[in-house]
Amino acid sequence: MASEKSNPNYKVIAENRRARFDYAIEDDIECGILLEGSEVKSLRAGGANIAESYAAVENGELWLVNSYVAPYDQARTFPHEERRRRKLLVSRKELSRLWNATQRKGMTLVPLVLYFNHKGLAKLKIGIARGKNLHDKRATESKRDWSRQKQRLLKENR
Repeated sequence: MASEKSNPNYKVIAENRRARFDYAIEDDIECGILLEGSEVKSLRAGGANIAESYAAVENGELWLVNSYVAPYDQARTFPHEERRRRKLLVSRKELSRLWNATQRKGMTLVPLVLYFNHKGLAKLKIGIARGKNLHDKRATESKRDWSRQKQRLLKENR
């Protein structure tokens, strides 16, 4: 991960921070995203949000639903739709694994990070996740609080 951040082309566009709180992420997959030209320009400017979006397997294809890409000002004649469904690009093997996880095991496909990789291509990291119950969220929060407190105590004792 450190080498990705030192690369000048690597840039995080949008991150779904709430996903790790609401879901227990079992596995994650990097997939490509089919974009129009004005969408790519808008993403380079940093105008995107994947917080309310989700991924779904429909008719043998993987789709990103309800993601927001801000309109690009210079593309007035041919603007893109801001909340359109965008096709995600994965291999057939990965697609069948995702379909199996969502249909048979009751998992959810949650977008985690939208970024430009080291080659400058837009990629989306999707997590195969199981929803957390309220008590699971409380346990995670208390564990996080305890680790912070432990770090403070260790820092003070030095």
